[in-house]
Amino acid sequence: MSARALLLLLLLPCVALAQGYGGLGEDAAGFTPVTPPAHLAFPRDHGAHPGFRIEWWYVTATLKGADGADYGAQWTLFRQAMRPGPEAPGWDSLTLWMAHAAATSADTHRFAETFARGGIGQAGVTLAPFQAWIDDWSLEAPAGGGGGDALARLRLRAGGDGFAYDLALTSDRPPVPEGQDGYSLKSGAGQASYYYSQPFYRVTGELTLDGRRIAVTGDAWLDREWSSQPLGPGQLGWDWFALHLASGEKVMLYRFRSQGAPPRLAGTWIAADGRPQPLDPATIRLEPVGRTRVAGRELPTAWHVEVASHGLALDTTALNAQSWMGTTYAYWEGPIRLSGSTSGTGYLEMTGY
Repeated sequence: MSARALLLLLLLPCVALAQGYGGLGEDAAGFTPVTPPAHLAFPRDHGAHPGFRIEWWYVTATLKGADGADYGAQWTLFRQAMRPGPEAPGWDSLTLWMAHAAATSADTHRFAETFARGGIGQAGVTLAPFQAWIDDWSLEAPAGGGGGDALARLRLRAGGDGFAYDLALTSDRPPVPEGQDGYSLKSGAGQASYYYSQPFYRVTGELTLDGRRIAVTGDAWLDREWSSQPLGPGQLGWDWFALHLASGEKVMLYRFRSQGAPPRLAGTWIAADGRPQPLDPATIRLEPVGRTRVAGRELPTAWHVEVASHGLALDTTALNAQSWMGTTYAYWEGPIRLSGSTSGTGYLEMTGY
């Protein structure tokens, strides 16, 4: 049986009862709850968190090619516990791993998906030095690490049909806690995650797209999040923005959509020196202003974004409006360009459509 078939077989009960995007709103009885305060600690929290149902290591990179064109790269590793309780060794493990990778240009979007089971070395995350991998896709620190920060220097590699990349990521700033010191509330009913980012990576490396090898440079953003029930039962999905402003500041914004209720807004303003400031939802405006037919549905691929408390007023344009991830739990994810009160680049993710 393939890893994909095994995953779907084991997920079948969850899919039948799924609430919200990919079942993330499903009741999580028996798993470790997310409660404040977060008590983030590094390098511990770069690793896996047994006891929680789901977590991810998520990298997006906005790139400029030596040919003058814009590109994007995405790499994501998901850990999913299929039942509460201690992690079992070897073939008794009921931890499943799923990974997505993608490369995007103005006229091309290539993606791949792969699966592995836990306990037998197909996938995992280790520390000292840091390594997150699934088969030959990897996000890893060099031997000897990055000094005081295990994630200060990383190498990112993945590939699939029509694409591959090998990128070096470096940052001289510490990780940034999202929400209230790493506790990120997702709903009025208390669903939450522990969440931090590293939005200050500079990138160099090579992207291969449809047989063309392209030297690239740019910016990357790593998100780390773990939870047992990150959505409320009535929440359908989210629209997430990771913005690299020309000033060197970074902005994370999200909008959680619910049935019969206004969206829930939240975000973090990150100063150029890395200091985070949680944003008052009343100062955030995320408004779709243009739609594109993608994968048989209408999606809001152009947005107006405002953060009134910081005088930010932007319009976003997708590098490629057809950046659809046709994976087991499908979603839209791709690089965006920013114009308005400032310029910049970023990534947009839209789930649950």
